Amino acid sequence: MEELFLGFPIFHVVVFIFGACVGSFLNVVIYRVPRGLGVSEPKRSFCPKCKEEIPGYRNIPIVTWIIQRGKCAECKAPIAFRYCFVEIITAVLFLAAFLCFDPMAAFIVVMLAVILVCVSFIDGELMIIPMGFCWWGMGIGLVGAVVASGLVLLPEESRPIPSWEGLTQSVFRLALGWGILLGVVRAGKLFFGTKKMNFEEAREWYLREPETEEEELCFVIKPEEKEGGAEEEVIGWSELFYRPTDRLEIAGHGILLDGKSTRATETVIRADRVEIDGEEHMIEKMKSLSGKVERVVIPREAMGSGDPPLLGMIGAFIGWQGVVFTLFSSCIYAIVAAIFGRIGFGRALPFGPFLALGCLTWAFGGWQWWQAYFDFVAGSVSVDGSGINR
Repeated sequence: MEELFLGFPIFHVVVFIFGACVGSFLNVVIYRVPRGLGVSEPKRSFCPKCKEEIPGYRNIPIVTWIIQRGKCAECKAPIAFRYCFVEIITAVLFLAAFLCFDPMAAFIVVMLAVILVCVSFIDGELMIIPMGFCWWGMGIGLVGAVVASGLVLLPEESRPIPSWEGLTQSVFRLALGWGILLGVVRAGKLFFGTKKMNFEEAREWYLREPETEEEELCFVIKPEEKEGGAEEEVIGWSELFYRPTDRLEIAGHGILLDGKSTRATETVIRADRVEIDGEEHMIEKMKSLSGKVERVVIPREAMGSGDPPLLGMIGAFIGWQGVVFTLFSSCIYAIVAAIFGRIGFGRALPFGPFLALGCLTWAFGGWQWWQAYFDFVAGSVSVDGSGINR
């Protein structure tokens, strides 16, 4: 009876619609949580531009965006396709989960998908991974390893439910996933902790104030006049200052603090203050800061500090094979995205979305590629008592 119900098309339609509704709620979470706003206050969704509340009849997932042609009904401001895409991708993941897994495992996969969608879009927009999502995900993953061990153990290794072996594997792989990327982060700090730039001719630089709530304070280096239409080098505050010890070191001249000239030839900028001529000035009290730079040392990170716990969370859900597959495939996805997106070497690229994509690839069939590869290797090389025969 259960198989008949789950195989009935109406059930699939309901799952898709429910997934789209959840996606609509995730849009609220993605926008509000990293900005410190309450998910339930204000109660209704609102236009990011005019702040007008959106009534229920204009808040139908996917449909409203299409009918209104991606514009606010009140101020006609464009509404990013991202909002509609979140609803679509969440609905598709919900449907795929119930098509590919048994009901118990499907519920676990759905919760994993919800967390990954939130993390991916927050990291993609703001370059941060909220740790709260990772903690909740780890807890759900550990429970899921007991009630749906097939997500942690490959199908032929699965045990009858509940599987305490699945829980043991989940805890170990959580630590493995976290540990692998933590090692990458530490190595990155050691070998790629700074970027040094020297200019033959001094260039102008300044701090650019954010003009909207979406923007952040930026360090800007202007191109040389002879470069014509070359773009400015713009680096956001979140890219510069990952750690409390990070500092931006500028060697040059003509430094203007709040429009007043100084004799300083070196300036050290930290996340919240600036050091000029041995004096500290709090950034929040400054009006402007600019000058000419001949040499600059820019702090940078090989990988964000939120990526290790994210991979640890993924490991809690899908096991060590999934961790290795996710890490490898996410690097491939990131390289492809950087090439097609023409993202220059050394520029920041959020890695969370690619880890999420690698994880979902594993869950929805990637593990079969893993098995097929090792079956091929095992079939190509056989071992007998006399040695190795090909």
